[in-house]
Amino acid sequence: MQKNLVIVESPAKAKTIEKFLGKEYKVLSSYGHIRDLKKKDFSIDVEDNFKPNYEIPAEKKKVVAELKTAAKDADMVWLASDEDREGEAISWHLYEVLGLSPEKTKRIVFHEITKPAILKAIENPRDIDINLVNAQQARRVLDRIVGFELSPVLWRKVKPALSAGRVQSVAVRLIVEREREIQNFQSEASYRVTATFLVPEADGKMVEMKAELARRIKTKKEAQQFLEACKAASFTIEDITTRPTKKSPAAPFTTSTLQQEAARKLGFTVAQTMMIAQKLYESGKITYMRTDSVNLSEYAIAGSKEAISNMMGDKYIKTRQYATKTKGAQEAHEAIRPTAMSDQVIEGTAQEKKLYDLIWKRTIASQMTDAELEKTTANISISNVSDNFVANGEVIKFDGFLRVYKESYDDETENQEDEGRLLPPLKKGQVLEAKDIVAMERFNQRPARYTEASLVRKLEELGIGRPSTYAPTISTIQQREYVEKTDKEGVERSYDVLTLKNSKIEDVTRTEITGAEKSKLFPTDIGIVVNDFLTEYFPKILDYNFTASVEKEFDDVADGDKEWTTIMDDFYKKFHPSVEATLAAKSEHKAGERVLGTDPKSGKPVSVKIGRFGPVVQIGTSDDEEKPKFAQLRKGFSLETVTLEEALELFKLPRKLEEYEGKVVSIGVGRFGPYIYHNSKYISLPKEFDPMEVTYDQAVELILAKRKADAEKIIKKFDEEPELEILNGRYGPYIAYKGSNYKIPKNVEPKDLNLQTCMDIIKLQEDKGTTKKRKFTSKKK
Repeated sequence: MQKNLVIVESPAKAKTIEKFLGKEYKVLSSYGHIRDLKKKDFSIDVEDNFKPNYEIPAEKKKVVAELKTAAKDADMVWLASDEDREGEAISWHLYEVLGLSPEKTKRIVFHEITKPAILKAIENPRDIDINLVNAQQARRVLDRIVGFELSPVLWRKVKPALSAGRVQSVAVRLIVEREREIQNFQSEASYRVTATFLVPEADGKMVEMKAELARRIKTKKEAQQFLEACKAASFTIEDITTRPTKKSPAAPFTTSTLQQEAARKLGFTVAQTMMIAQKLYESGKITYMRTDSVNLSEYAIAGSKEAISNMMGDKYIKTRQYATKTKGAQEAHEAIRPTAMSDQVIEGTAQEKKLYDLIWKRTIASQMTDAELEKTTANISISNVSDNFVANGEVIKFDGFLRVYKESYDDETENQEDEGRLLPPLKKGQVLEAKDIVAMERFNQRPARYTEASLVRKLEELGIGRPSTYAPTISTIQQREYVEKTDKEGVERSYDVLTLKNSKIEDVTRTEITGAEKSKLFPTDIGIVVNDFLTEYFPKILDYNFTASVEKEFDDVADGDKEWTTIMDDFYKKFHPSVEATLAAKSEHKAGERVLGTDPKSGKPVSVKIGRFGPVVQIGTSDDEEKPKFAQLRKGFSLETVTLEEALELFKLPRKLEEYEGKVVSIGVGRFGPYIYHNSKYISLPKEFDPMEVTYDQAVELILAKRKADAEKIIKKFDEEPELEILNGRYGPYIAYKGSNYKIPKNVEPKDLNLQTCMDIIKLQEDKGTTKKRKFTSKKK
């Protein structure tokens, strides 16, 4: 056995590190955390100073046993988990669980997996930093207290099986508040006036120059009056200003800025970016990907300088050191950068190559010269009106860092269209000829819904969460179905365009699609109701300042300035009584319930609320002799905005159509959306069909298509064992038996399998524990 045992979190990281160390070292992986708070219990002893009750999960027992054996045989154990709070906690749990002693344990840290970094870490070991461990424990314990105590309140007051999280709830609040801003937004129209002037060049050739009126005009009447005045006006260059300007490159990437740029430039989700970055880090290609530092090491700056010099020449070099502005910046102590700046391209998947290219360009650009530009502004007076037209031009004199990289923004608009536009030669006092002047009706923009990346930016701006929490927070709120990421179709809108040309004003109405959105975060009805309930009864938990101040307190624990148990005690004393009070409180209406009006047929009240399977419309109340009627609220409708008329429409389902093959065809809507029901079978109705309008012929077509798809899915059945089928699945053929799925070995032809061979495959996989349980998604109402 090797004298030295090195323990890291992931097998990929272990593989990379093992290449750098000699035969004296064995590198094993803990596969992340080896123990955690018990899943189903509260697992925190409030009376004993909030002592956590940790357990080794069943799936980790084998790993722990292997690590214990390896640690026992080694002379020295090197704990080499990541250089952040989570990594420090992993090392501490390993130390405790493996029963290690101080004299045969060393903690090493590095923020890149390269041979020099690993060897340097081995030369400079340290002890486990208990302050960092306690900061991680504080977060874990506080989040468990909030989740464990708030969830039962939600089960009783809103809907069973809901859960609450401290940071997640605040993220949902941001999305709900933005949605309400959008709902309350009143669109206002104004007229943007642009002119096209004809200007002679040095050779006498006429070129077009665009200019815009310095203000927006409020009404159509005013716009017409302005154009009327322009008919007889002359247009003169009043003044020209040319000023040199510079653009500086953005700082190297932090976790947050990488997530934002990868979303804008590559279309990656936040979780996808982190997964790919993790692979790049573990294979030694980039530095640690959870950081809020923009600092670069001297080594990185020297490497960038050399790469720029070799590729573009010394005139492109301008070394810089950036300062971290984020509140409470911690985690690793360097920005995300390539480990070797000389490697412009790497081997890897297409996604890994794209993300690496982005990181390389951003790092290189940060050490390059400013871009030098020349901005020209020409003010054009109108002889009989006090307004001015303004023409802007911009020319790049020296590209500098722009040669490599240009930062993207969420709110890139039409105002950036001047970039790169060069104005023709102009002189003060020069009279211009107007080719046309256009007054176009434009509308002010409503607030934009959050993308994953812009939500990360907002959370960071408010000081909520840290680099390690952004991706899991955004994934969790979507998994819990409080928020959904979806596209929204735009709606058609008409707008007026007035054009002055050849002394005539043309008035036309055009149409455009507005409000279309892609991959935006929308709150679900359940998300809105939970948010409103928590905001009313637990305002402190949902308070942005409180959530940010807790992060600051965690930072104080990490710095050794505060006891983590004191933070827990202060919080729990106020929080626990409010939980008990809320559970005991009687409320007349269920959380989120809204009365829409009265059903004209029965005279009973019609209301909407969260039911067991999501939002429902209810006619009548539980106090009535007759049971209330329920209908599932269809996708596209919201508890907050649905009208009485729309709600009553839902009770027209199920619709009975004609018979097919002697059985009635009906259209209904259930927990999973609209469906066709025929001969005891449910067929999902595709979203392009409206359940209120689908015809008998269309329904029969869909029934036959479903039968065909089902027939193609079945490869083989056995009369003597009706519960066993060989099926064609999304990932290839498999055996389905009693609610579980079993892989078919690659070298086996599925249609050649007999019953006995299938049973042997099933037994073998059950013994190995590789069985996959099937999730049933019936369409029952």
